[in-house]
Amino acid sequence: MSDSADSRRVLIASWDDRFLAWLVDVLLVGAVLAGLGEVAGLFAVLTGSLSLSTPFAGLNGLALFVYWTVLEGYQGQSAGKMVMNIAVTDERGDPIGYGTAAIESFGKAFLLPLDLIIGWLAYEEEGLRLFNKLSSTIVVETGEDADSRPEGVEYVYPSER
Repeated sequence: MSDSADSRRVLIASWDDRFLAWLVDVLLVGAVLAGLGEVAGLFAVLTGSLSLSTPFAGLNGLALFVYWTVLEGYQGQSAGKMVMNIAVTDERGDPIGYGTAAIESFGKAFLLPLDLIIGWLAYEEEGLRLFNKLSSTIVVETGEDADSRPEGVEYVYPSER
């Protein structure tokens, strides 16, 4: 796209920033679930109903799905995305809602290897995972002047800077 008065410059986030944001989120949610698991384990010991697994075992994917859906649907950013100054938006760089966030989050919560591989193969130049494409979302860099952008859109990919 050209630089015109009606275009907006949207900086697509790098895969490195996206990975680091994902890692922060996974560690954060994992720590919370581990803490809840410890509490459940202690309760099981105290009540005499000790088992080899806690009620929280296997909930990582579901917890991450809910976490990403709620935070990204509400403000476009999870804790990891806030740390990395990136956000999920629609294709124009505008906020998304909970439904769109749920579609976008499903792939990274439950099908991440497939989501990434298909995205890298089919949408490499666009910087999309499969579920970004399915939800019509992009991950962008955020900045101080994010709210003062003009109308329209121009995508700038990390390789073009």
